[in-house]
Amino acid sequence: MKKVNPIREKEKIKEMKGVLKRHNFRDYILFELGINSGLRISDLLKIKVKDVKNTYEITVREKKTGKLKPFTINEIVERQLNDYIIGMNDEEYLFQSRKGENKPISRVQAYRVLRKAADEVGLKKIGTHTLRKTFGYWHYKRNKDVAMLQKIFNHSSPSETLDYIGITQEEINKSTREFYI
Repeated sequence: MKKVNPIREKEKIKEMKGVLKRHNFRDYILFELGINSGLRISDLLKIKVKDVKNTYEITVREKKTGKLKPFTINEIVERQLNDYIIGMNDEEYLFQSRKGENKPISRVQAYRVLRKAADEVGLKKIGTHTLRKTFGYWHYKRNKDVAMLQKIFNHSSPSETLDYIGITQEEINKSTREFYI
């Protein structure tokens, strides 16, 4: 498995949103929910309309751990989801495939969608895990709380979390080089 990166530039995130929104609103919502929740793609694809309808607190059963994982979405994503699900049945998957009756898109299709958009905006080393890593990277940049992020991701150590989100030794050195009391 190839290692993928978070999207570290806000302008590239904005470009990805634009490309995805132009191509398919479903794919745009997948990207928005992914980078704003930190969920794995396998958990995102299982979400049904009833799970997100009129709420900002969503609970999924993690495929990897089998545990129930509650998470909160911000008001912007909540509004986007509510606009997106208008006219959809509660039992429908959020990210419907055109193949079969009420089936979510596959991980492979989600990967293709993200790769195509990434190619258009000039991003490399992008995959479905990029969504989760992008959430982690920006959560850390905003809050500087590796312990909280470690708990969100269920990692065993802060160093595992920092490595996972792509915080490099160069960035750590820069932060201490610029630090002065």
